[in-house]
Amino acid sequence: MLYNISWQAFERLLARTLLALDYEGVRLVGQSGDGGADILATRHGKRWLIQVKRWAARVGLATIDKTLQALRVYDADVPLVVSLGGFDAAVLVHQRRLLAGGIPLQLWDKNRLLEIGRTIAARDRRRAPVTPRDYQQDALSAVQDAFSAGRGRALIVLATGLGKTFVAAEWFRRTSASNRSFRLLVLAHTNELVYQLERAFWPIISDDQDTVVWNGIEKPEPGRLSSAKLVFACLSTVFEYLQSHAELPPFAGVLVDECHHAGAPSYLSVLREIRAGQPGGPFLLGLTATPWRADDVSVLEIFGDPVISVDIVTGLRRGFLTNVDYRMFTDNIDWSQLANLRGGQLTPRRINRTLFIDQWDDGVIDALQNVWSEQERPRAIVFCGTIDHAMTVRDRVNARRFCHAEAIFSMSAGGFKMSAIERNRVLANFQDNRTHLICVVDVFNEGIDVPDVNIIVFQRVTHSRRIFVQQLGRGLRLSPDKDKVIVLDFVSDIRRFAAGLDLKAKISKPDADSAVRVRLPHSVTFQRLGRPDDRGENFITEWIEDVAALETAGEDASVLRFPPLLDSL
Repeated sequence: MLYNISWQAFERLLARTLLALDYEGVRLVGQSGDGGADILATRHGKRWLIQVKRWAARVGLATIDKTLQALRVYDADVPLVVSLGGFDAAVLVHQRRLLAGGIPLQLWDKNRLLEIGRTIAARDRRRAPVTPRDYQQDALSAVQDAFSAGRGRALIVLATGLGKTFVAAEWFRRTSASNRSFRLLVLAHTNELVYQLERAFWPIISDDQDTVVWNGIEKPEPGRLSSAKLVFACLSTVFEYLQSHAELPPFAGVLVDECHHAGAPSYLSVLREIRAGQPGGPFLLGLTATPWRADDVSVLEIFGDPVISVDIVTGLRRGFLTNVDYRMFTDNIDWSQLANLRGGQLTPRRINRTLFIDQWDDGVIDALQNVWSEQERPRAIVFCGTIDHAMTVRDRVNARRFCHAEAIFSMSAGGFKMSAIERNRVLANFQDNRTHLICVVDVFNEGIDVPDVNIIVFQRVTHSRRIFVQQLGRGLRLSPDKDKVIVLDFVSDIRRFAAGLDLKAKISKPDADSAVRVRLPHSVTFQRLGRPDDRGENFITEWIEDVAALETAGEDASVLRFPPLLDSL
């Protein structure tokens, strides 16, 4: 079987094996320009660099030399070469020399892989299923009821960090256990998310349930689309396939992750073509943390009302997300410009241009350095608006030397280029805590799992409620030894004040569903010059007429009261 799958599938199978062997931070990096690495992983504090060869021929010294070069590029500690065809005699001699010299080269051949597979299979038979939380069990029961009753569709809305992908994987595990012919097509709108989804299913499904990836990078082997129980596919690939007038093989279910994107024309076309959610078609299940989209077609029109909906506030109140200490800074508001807002409509565009200072990086770095000592093991994400700004923040942090910072962005954007090697090295360093702070641009919004992050910094102007909630969710996941997440929001948009006021009001409200009244550890505060800014908060509160309307208002909407007199501050 190992020779009958693609090299990409073989690498994923090996990555899944490493996870089953309790390796951590397993990351597939094999691609063009990977510098001789296919997989990175960590075990007992050591970074492993794995080179994978699916050739029938034996591996020679040239491959070993390339692997050792990659070891230095990726700052790895243990080199591992996996070869189905085995190794030349010269390689075995060279391994002994390297071991004697302190370089722990590991060699796995087909027999070693089969031995590992038997060990994992025996352990898998003894593995107990993960026990869902109460709300996850409610979601599982609701989806199963909809599926069994033939209602055709269901929508799960769970905030980031509450395990919506776990619910989907567990539903598949239970359904396929009682129906061996059950096949599920999993759709996502980006290749990166497709791979993240497939990996998220690995710990839940049994080891004998193989998976297939179908996207612009991989094309399943002949017959695999018709036989595989789980097919993870990129939307654009399926759309192009159907545009060529080809029919998909039958699936009993279709799962759409981040389904707030499903209102896009290509998504609607694919779902109509395969009759997902329609009578006689496959059952349609949607997952999202943010069911808001500005398309004409809403999520509810496609998937129906949610069978369960748990938002961030509920997750915080019930202890399913970590405690949050949210600090909104008003230092960059120039109150002396308030008089210039007299006359005309008070729109977000006009207010932002008049009151907010564009850049105040030194103040941001000061606040970040001050908060660094508040966390026992500080790990931070700084959301930046541009690549140039991300690199500026990185350099200023490193100049202060209170932590090591790096920047990451899409591999080619804004005139800058980030190689695959550099991107994977940065991600691995952050995973292994060699890098403590990472400045990001347009990544870490969807599908990224970094549970031990305990400081979030907003330096990005975003008018999107969905993006704001997704980015905030990066720091809300529970993790051992993590007491809370500190959020530093350097506001540059009046609508973010509305979001902060709304969050503060909701987490301060008594929980009507709880018989026990406790003081919640969460807080939202306004700060100026490092101290609470109660007067500024009260001023803004008086100014905002409708918090909910302002939070989602457009640039030119008029949803504010006439500002009070400046001397009221």
